[in-house]
Amino acid sequence: MMINKIPAKDRESFTEHLQKSKRILALCGAGLSASSGLPTFRGAGGLWRNYDATSLATPEAFEEQPDLVWQFYSYRRHMALNVNPNPAHYALAELARKRPEFVTLTQNVDGLSPRANHPAAQLHLLHGSLFDVRCTSFYCKYVEKDNFTDPIVPSLAIPKASIEPLPSTTDNTGAEASKSLSDAISGNNAAGQKDADISDARIPMADIPTEDLPQCPKCRKGLLRPGVVWFGEPLPVNTMNAVDEFVEDEESPIDLMLVIGTSAKVFPAAAYAERARSRGARIAVINMDKQDGKKAVAKGDWFFHGDAAVILPDILFPVIGDISAHNSGSNPA
Repeated sequence: MMINKIPAKDRESFTEHLQKSKRILALCGAGLSASSGLPTFRGAGGLWRNYDATSLATPEAFEEQPDLVWQFYSYRRHMALNVNPNPAHYALAELARKRPEFVTLTQNVDGLSPRANHPAAQLHLLHGSLFDVRCTSFYCKYVEKDNFTDPIVPSLAIPKASIEPLPSTTDNTGAEASKSLSDAISGNNAAGQKDADISDARIPMADIPTEDLPQCPKCRKGLLRPGVVWFGEPLPVNTMNAVDEFVEDEESPIDLMLVIGTSAKVFPAAAYAERARSRGARIAVINMDKQDGKKAVAKGDWFFHGDAAVILPDILFPVIGDISAHNSGSNPA
């Protein structure tokens, strides 16, 4: 992807500051994962099967239609598992290894930062993870981390796209055409068949009985739910406390904050840039949206316009070096 060339003056001043920075905070949004090819369902107009995706991300929706909500999140899990971390994820992971006092706060739930081997102690998931599950029973505290099983239960398997009967270009007897029609009707010959795009409301999707949805293996009474923070739910206390302690450490100012792929408009995430600036940090914003990104920039800050997967490995190179060997990526077993 082409990006705007970084002005030499900006590159030089950022490199000088980066090299002497020890305590660094990163705030990451959906733009971090854009180059990995994941669809996003954010804000008004983010539709999934004609549903406003935000309306499916509530405890009330899960209580009313747990099968629909699980199908939505199973689709998102499946999509995330079929892409790989991009160079931006690997760049941040390497920066964490080079700078022990570097902390990343991500709003993403896609699991790509952990899969890039970002040190767990330096990675905080503000909105949880698609790959964590927990029991919904009030008295059960069951939680499972990093469940990469796809589908998580058989009933949530993504159906295959319909096979279209194809005319033969070489057989004049009609035998191959007849076989193609038969395969299309019976669903045979599914090897290499693509997944159906169940985000499209025109694709049929069956209701799933509650007993076939993910069940708690501990209490055997409650349904499991995705381990993400839904609208109306509190953010994880441990995460908030850990980041607050880092930001408010009176003995150690923050040297640098990276705001990556997010407008930082939603609180409390939106407050971190100003809090970091009040603690001495200079801010570097990396964003594809020039107007959105510049809103977070003050005098003495940097704005890098373009794809985080291109820009981050470039601007962090003086500290992290060449990370191309890390970019092969693989899906979890």
